[in-house]
Amino acid sequence: MSRGPRAASARRDWGEEEDGCGVLHVDMDAFFASVELARRPELRGLPVIVGGRSRGVVLSATYEARAFGVRSAMPMGRALGLCPQAVVVAPEHTAYRDVSRAVMQAFRDVTPIVEPVSVDEAFLDVSGARRRLGPPTRIGAALRERIQAEHGITCSVGVASTKLVAKLASTHAKPDGMMLVPAAASVDFLRSLPVGALWGVGERTEESLARRGIRTVAELGDADVAWLRSFLGPSLGGHLHDLAWGRDHRSVTPLHEDKSIGNETTFPQDVRDREVVARTVLELADRCAARLRAQSLVARVVTVKVRTSDFRTVTRARTLVSPTDTGQEIGTVARELVAATDLRGLAVRLVGVRAEQLEERRRAAVQLTLDDATTEATQVVRAAEEALDAVRARFGAAAVRRGSAVTRSTTTRTTGELSSE
Repeated sequence: MSRGPRAASARRDWGEEEDGCGVLHVDMDAFFASVELARRPELRGLPVIVGGRSRGVVLSATYEARAFGVRSAMPMGRALGLCPQAVVVAPEHTAYRDVSRAVMQAFRDVTPIVEPVSVDEAFLDVSGARRRLGPPTRIGAALRERIQAEHGITCSVGVASTKLVAKLASTHAKPDGMMLVPAAASVDFLRSLPVGALWGVGERTEESLARRGIRTVAELGDADVAWLRSFLGPSLGGHLHDLAWGRDHRSVTPLHEDKSIGNETTFPQDVRDREVVARTVLELADRCAARLRAQSLVARVVTVKVRTSDFRTVTRARTLVSPTDTGQEIGTVARELVAATDLRGLAVRLVGVRAEQLEERRRAAVQLTLDDATTEATQVVRAAEEALDAVRARFGAAAVRRGSAVTRSTTTRTTGELSSE
């Protein structure tokens, strides 16, 4: 889904000059829903919502459903209240992953400089492909045609001189469009937008700026940078002021396709027993670790997500001393993070564990310790977990489980996530 507010004044022709506009941002339109429509063409033209009907949230929705106010991450009950006639489709993550990988490969056929942002969007630096494939808008048009022909889904493309403007341009091109913002028009384009469109302006920052009379990028750019730093902080204040004037020096950086690996569980009934939550976290950590080992990856950061009964979502993260692919270490850290989370006395609706900052295991620089016994113990744990992987591969995922997990009194529904948050 498109992210961030848009402005009607920005949806216009900004010019045709493409020199210096080597950055493309390509974003699939309502990705999960579009894949489902390609698989089930009889649903085209209907309001379709992808997600769990009973306890889930909206993962994606067709534009027919969005016309009723349905949005991504909205509780399904609220979505069906807004659009009771909607067709609810259970997510099929394998299909989304397959299409995502094929789309990313299409991008890499154009240029090796591809930075995936999530399963359904990426930045491309096509500066070096111009001689072979033509100007950026021609490259963008060819990609749109290929994705439509091969997968039956549409995408929107932003073409600009920087990542920020390319991202905002693709948002304003939606659905199924392309927008070019010439380098010389970047500042004028930015000044036509609400301040919430800028990267780094979340809900709280936007409210803080609004209280001080700043609601547009133009007003932000015209403000005194020292004054902005006084209440936003020296780093954020200066950064947002730079963005308002189009100063974005971030290059397109190729990344590993899977930037993170995670699993989460939505409980059928809200859970107050913290021990049940802790046991669930350990099981999710084991699943994350198994997926890491299957791809020969290790993680440097462990993140947990907890959603309480009032739909408030809290995330906590910790950087590890050394990268890991063991469920024991990921589970220990995840359990500590959840235990330290203030739930304000509320029950837990959902819990998730994610491994982030991934790198290939053979290239990871594992930090040496002074305790040889610790290093040896880690190797023993990993060997044991690899043995469990082999058992599960032969007899099924449920063949072997942690002893701490089999006593759980609450049945849960667990889903493996793509790195799309």
